[in-house]
Amino acid sequence: MALPKPIAKYSEQEASDAAQELRQTLDRWSSDYYTKDNPEVEDAVYDEKYRDLQELEAAFPSIVTPDSVTQKVGGEVLSGFTKVRHEIPMLSMGDVFSRDELVEFDNRIQKNVGHPVDYNVELKIDGLAISLVYENGKLVRGSTRGDGTIGEDITKNLQTIDSIPQTLTKPVSIEVRGECYMPKQAFADLNQQQEERGEAVFANPRNAAAGSLRQLDTRVTKARKLDTFIYTIATFDALQVTTQHEAIHTLEELGFTTNPTQRVCHDLDEVWQYIDDYQAKRDQLAYGIDGIVLKVNDLDLQAQLGHTVKIPRWEIAYKFPPEEALTVVRKIEWTVGRTGVVTPTAIMDPVQLAGSTVARATLNNVDQIEAKGVRLGDTVKLHKAGDIIPEITEVVLDKRPDASAPLQIPTVCPSCGRELVHLNGEVALRCINPDCPAQIVARLEHFASRNAMNINGLGPRLLQVFFDHKLVRSFSDLYALNPDDLAELDNFKEKRIAGLLEAINNSRQNSLERLVNGIGIPGVGTKMARILAEHFITMDKLAHASEEELTEIAAVGDILAANIVTFFQSDAAKDTIEELIASGVNMKFEGQTPAQVEDNYFTDKTVVLTGKLENYTRNELKEKLENLGANVTGSVSKKTDLLIAGTDAGSKLTKAESLNIEIMSEAEMETHFANQ
Repeated sequence: MALPKPIAKYSEQEASDAAQELRQTLDRWSSDYYTKDNPEVEDAVYDEKYRDLQELEAAFPSIVTPDSVTQKVGGEVLSGFTKVRHEIPMLSMGDVFSRDELVEFDNRIQKNVGHPVDYNVELKIDGLAISLVYENGKLVRGSTRGDGTIGEDITKNLQTIDSIPQTLTKPVSIEVRGECYMPKQAFADLNQQQEERGEAVFANPRNAAAGSLRQLDTRVTKARKLDTFIYTIATFDALQVTTQHEAIHTLEELGFTTNPTQRVCHDLDEVWQYIDDYQAKRDQLAYGIDGIVLKVNDLDLQAQLGHTVKIPRWEIAYKFPPEEALTVVRKIEWTVGRTGVVTPTAIMDPVQLAGSTVARATLNNVDQIEAKGVRLGDTVKLHKAGDIIPEITEVVLDKRPDASAPLQIPTVCPSCGRELVHLNGEVALRCINPDCPAQIVARLEHFASRNAMNINGLGPRLLQVFFDHKLVRSFSDLYALNPDDLAELDNFKEKRIAGLLEAINNSRQNSLERLVNGIGIPGVGTKMARILAEHFITMDKLAHASEEELTEIAAVGDILAANIVTFFQSDAAKDTIEELIASGVNMKFEGQTPAQVEDNYFTDKTVVLTGKLENYTRNELKEKLENLGANVTGSVSKKTDLLIAGTDAGSKLTKAESLNIEIMSEAEMETHFANQ
C-alpha cells in the first residue's frame, strides 16, 4: 500500500481530501493513457494509486463521487469520429495482483452461486478493446469502447485489418468483442520508422495500436500491421452456446481469429499453473500480454452473477508483476542516423531482463530525457517495452548521487560539429548538414545492408574505414573501388579483396526493389520498395511518377506519395541515380509481377517462415517465395496458409499446430520448387 498511513488512522475529511487528490492524478493519467495514447507513468504505478483510491472509498463510502475514476469505464470519445452507443455496455474488468486475491474472488463466486465453478482462463492481451457488429453475416460497424456507453465509430480503419472478417461463414446477426493489438515486431518496426522521421515514438504496443486505430487516414492504419483476437459474443441466443469456452470455438468457426491458448480450469491450482506457464512463456509470444483473465465458464452463471456499474462480477484480471531491473546509467551516447536524427542512448551496467542481458536503452529524444530526469550516475528502473525494447521507466531518486547534475544536451552535431535543430516542431534533434560524416556512413550502411543491396562483408566498421581513407562518400563510389585501393588498407589480403569486390559487382544485377530500398526514400522500407518496383517496373517511371499516380497504389497514402515525389525531385537524388546508372547498376524490376506469376503451389498463399534453414537465408527464401506469388508474413494467425519450418522451430510451430495450419519442411518445399 502506498498510502502514507494505515487506513484506520484517517478521518473522513482526511480520506476525502486524499481521495480527491488521487482522483485528479488518476484522471490526468487516464487521459494520457486512454485518450492521448501517450502514458505518463507505467501501468504498475497507475494500478497502485488506483488501489489506494479504492481502499479509501471502500472505507469511507460517503466520499465516493459519481465522477470518480473508480466509477467510470475507459476514456472519452475523440473529435473527428462519429459517436456510437453500445446497446450492451462495454465494461472494464477488476484487477488482482496476488494469489490471495484470486482466492478471495473464487470464494466470492462460490458464495454467490453455492458451489465451485469452472473458469475459462485466457491471456490478457495488451491492446485496445473493440466491438464488431454484423448483420446477416456482413460487417456493418466497428467501434472502440470509449467510456463504456459511447464509443468511436472506426469501421473503416478496422476494415483494413486482415484478421477481421468482412463476411462471416454463416449469415448471422451478431455483436462480438475483442482486442486489437500491435505485434511486438510491428511495434519495433514502427518505432524505428518514427525515430528515422524525427517523430515521437510510442511508449508501448497498446498505445501504438490505439493511436493507429484513431487515424483519420485509413491507409496509415493499414500500414501499421495491426491484428486482433476476438473473445466475446455480446449476445448468445442466435448461436445457442452455453459456455465461454464453447463461445470462443464458435467465434473461430465464424471466421474470427481467436487466441488458441485458452483453457478450462476446474480449480485455482489449475489456474495458478496456467499463470506460471504463461509468465514463463511471455517473452516468446509474438504479442504483448500483461496478465491472464478468469471468466466463469458457464454463461447462465455469468448472467446470474451480473455486474456492478463498472465491472462484471463473473470475471477478474490477474495482472503480472512488472518485470524490472535496477541498473546505473554510466554514459549517454549521442548517435547520428542516416536521416540526421540525433538519438540519445543510455549506457548502463549490464543486467538480466526478460531473458537477455541489457546494457543499452534508447532515450529517444531530448523531451524524454527531461521528462524522466535521467542523469549520469542515476540508478534507474529498466523494463522492456512490449517485451522487446529496453526502456528506462523511472529514476530512483533516493539513490541519486549528491554531486549529480542535469545532463548537458548537445547543441552541435557530435559527428560534424554543425548546429542541431528541431525541424517543424519535431521532438527530435536533427543535423541538417548533408555532408555530415555520420550520416554518410549510415546511408552507405543502409545501402549495403541485407534488405537493400545485400553486399556481403560490407558492414559499418569497414565502411567507416573506407570513409576515413577517403575511398567512399557516395553509393557509386562503392562500385569504383579497385584492388589497389583496398590493398593499401590493414588486414586486406588478396582473397578478402577478391571476395568483397565480387559481392559489390554482383549487387549491380539486383532487382529494382533492392535499389529503391537502399537509396533511402523517407517512409519506404523493404515491403514498400517491392510494391513500388512491381508497379512501375523501372526506376525512370518511379522517379517521374506524380502524387496522383502513386496514390493509385492501395498501400501508398498521401504523405508517402509526397515524400517520394519530393525525394526524386531533389538534385541530390537525381545525381545519385545518374551516378548509379553510370556505374552499371540495374534499374529494372527483375522479379515477376502478380499478373506474370504462373499459378503454382505457393501462389496467393500466406506463408510464415520459422526455425533455422540449411540452404537459404531468411531473406533469400522470402524473396523466392514472393517471386512465386506468396505473401510472406512474420507471425502465425488463422489467415496463415502455410508454415515452412526449419530446425529448432519454436512458438510459431506450436501455434500453427494448434490452428491446424499446413506445416512443410525445407526438403518438402524444395520438392515443390523443383516442380514449378
